[in-house]
Amino acid sequence: MASTAHALHILVKHKEIAEDIIKQLAKGAKFQTLAKKHSSCPSGKKGGDLGEFRRGQMVPQFDKIAFNGAILEPHLVKTKFGWHVIKVLYRT
Repeated sequence: MASTAHALHILVKHKEIAEDIIKQLAKGAKFQTLAKKHSSCPSGKKGGDLGEFRRGQMVPQFDKIAFNGAILEPHLVKTKFGWHVIKVLYRT
């Protein structure tokens, strides 16, 4: 079982915006470019890069995708902060 994950994310207030971002990614848009443009999280300035983090460091809904979701695919997750588009790069 992985104890760390490295992920990118884009945080927005509305589900419709997050869904549109996922559609843009499917058409070949760059995750980092969309993060810089749309994310309300400070990590947006770094292309949404959260770096490597340990299991339990993120809110439970985010953690579940980070440690169980498919790698390199965008996932849509709702947390108390808003809607996240998450892309897990790897787990260790």
